[in-house]
Amino acid sequence: MKERTALENRINDIRAIETTLNDNVEFIALGEEEGDAGVVSDAEAALSSLHADIQKKQLETLLSGEVDENDAFLEVNSGAGGTEACDWASMLLRMYVRWAERRGFKVSVMEQSDGEEAGIKSATIRISGYQAYGWLKTENGVHRLVRISPFDSGARRHTSFASVSISPVIEDDVDIEVEDKDIRVDTYRSSGAGGQHVNTTDSAVRITHIPTGIAVACQSERSQHQNRANAMNMLKARLYEMEMQKREEEKAAAHGEKTDIGWGHQIRSYVLHPYQMIKDLRTGVESSNTQGILDGDIDTYLEAALSHRLGSAESK
Repeated sequence: MKERTALENRINDIRAIETTLNDNVEFIALGEEEGDAGVVSDAEAALSSLHADIQKKQLETLLSGEVDENDAFLEVNSGAGGTEACDWASMLLRMYVRWAERRGFKVSVMEQSDGEEAGIKSATIRISGYQAYGWLKTENGVHRLVRISPFDSGARRHTSFASVSISPVIEDDVDIEVEDKDIRVDTYRSSGAGGQHVNTTDSAVRITHIPTGIAVACQSERSQHQNRANAMNMLKARLYEMEMQKREEEKAAAHGEKTDIGWGHQIRSYVLHPYQMIKDLRTGVESSNTQGILDGDIDTYLEAALSHRLGSAESK
């Protein structure tokens, strides 16, 4: 039913575009025939607006991967730099939460490790909404911040790094096998405020996949059993994403190209001092609207990254 509804919506959108196009072409012909410049002008303006809608629909065709329609797990990890890096990680997490809220998506915190003084060391959230993973899948990588640190009494400029990892929430029809001998399960007490079981029982779960070294954790539920189930879903998502990245790297290597896919690759620079500029290093898209972007207005960057990926694929 979910797939049927999505397909019906796509078909209805295309039919609406077709109707609008035909109607306005007829209005232009009628206006020119009767010498009514106003009708022609209004119809041309409508076609210009329609062109923008068509470009957005064209972008949506890029979200046709096997799991692009799925929810997404988003993980943020602070880099070296202590409190400043932890604060930057929390700013980055807030940016994605705001983006999700703008789209009407649901956000659930799966795990969060707070910094010693401020910010977060790491956090994992689940973003639930149609095509959440498809839109966010190009955000994997390192994000760099340059600013005057509010934690530096000398008001010096600091450079901080945080890593973002995106993986799809895997549905039951996608077969990812994880053997018990390949994982290590650790339990610990949940951190954070609230809840009668917080800090009283070992309900939080961390699962480490021994062959790859991938570790995931969940403390969102009071039940250890539920946290373990959620953590296993997160692990399967990470393994799936790793396999997809491996395939793309092999494809790029086969064409003699250096891939830009990877955990350690810097994808975007956020400069707040000495000037205001956020630039995507893959696509060249930049903006001085730093506050708006940090408040979640990142669609321009997401769209450009998707188009860039399509262009790279077509060139091969």
